[in-house]
Amino acid sequence: MTKLVNKFNQNNHAEVVEVTYNKNVIPTDKLLRHYFESHDPTQINRQGNDLGTQYRSIVLYTNNDQRDIAIRIISEYQQLLSGSGYGQIATLVKPLEEFFIAENYHQDYIAKNPNGYCPDHSTGIKFNREDVLVKKDNIELLKGKKILVIEPKGYCPYCEKFKSLVVENYQGSIPIIFRLAVQLDGLRIETPTWATPTLLFLENGKEVFGHQGYMSPREFYKALGLFKLGQSEAYKVAFDEGTDTRFCKEYQIFKNTPDGVFVDKLSGAHLFDTRDRFNSRTGWLSFTKPVDGSVYKKTDNSYGMKRIEIRSASSDIHLGHVFPDGPDGLPRYCINATVLDFKKRSEISNS
Repeated sequence: MTKLVNKFNQNNHAEVVEVTYNKNVIPTDKLLRHYFESHDPTQINRQGNDLGTQYRSIVLYTNNDQRDIAIRIISEYQQLLSGSGYGQIATLVKPLEEFFIAENYHQDYIAKNPNGYCPDHSTGIKFNREDVLVKKDNIELLKGKKILVIEPKGYCPYCEKFKSLVVENYQGSIPIIFRLAVQLDGLRIETPTWATPTLLFLENGKEVFGHQGYMSPREFYKALGLFKLGQSEAYKVAFDEGTDTRFCKEYQIFKNTPDGVFVDKLSGAHLFDTRDRFNSRTGWLSFTKPVDGSVYKKTDNSYGMKRIEIRSASSDIHLGHVFPDGPDGLPRYCINATVLDFKKRSEISNS
């Protein structure tokens, strides 16, 4: 079916899903309406970038009632599509002769491809006009830097994974905002938005860069670092394991802050508390301990030295090193100020 020789073979198999349903619970017409709303039935032998006869739009029925309902639904949908400038529906309606279960390597595709995306090739045309999506006011997206995530109206496992592993833990200063692909009025977007999730990094409503498909936390924060920090010293410290110059500007700002917490410059996660800060006279911020669970240690043998590197558990950026020469036998966490932000304790809820 997927061989090149069969790509435009009109007698080729079609990639289909066998649906078992109770028509007393979900009527056939409702099921078919959802089917037509979920793809573009006017495309011939393709869906989006996937080309070939195996991708043709088709309904295979097992009884005459299903056939008649499919023909009626196509007629209804054609009127709606024509009214919105779409061409003729190319969906085939045929009796099911035989169904072949896909090979094992086609099964559980999402589990086998955890970093993929969910394509959305729907027309956006709805049978029920009450279901037509309300336009979003994007005026806030026209101001400053924003992270825009394109999600589908329905379920997308890659979107849920991104929300679970990234968004739910994100406390950064650049807002993450969700939209459907049809809710981008007023924005200047270049990246195609048919895949979900698609991440768009915007500044004043204009795309700086984008990414189609799932992003792991590490990939997301690397992109966010470039978006927020540019090619600054802070970026080099965070992602190239650099080191602040002694007594740098940020150190001078942060060495005597009011009571509060130092946070990851990208994720916003709490890292170090002023209650654990001390003056080591080294020219770098020093603490006796981090916030519980906020960092992790990694062996660092660079530059011919044996050190223990400290990295942020949330964003995986480089923070500094820990040494055994702190006050009263405690460790000294030597931390780069350029990769931190500061919050007063009065600004922190539930402190």
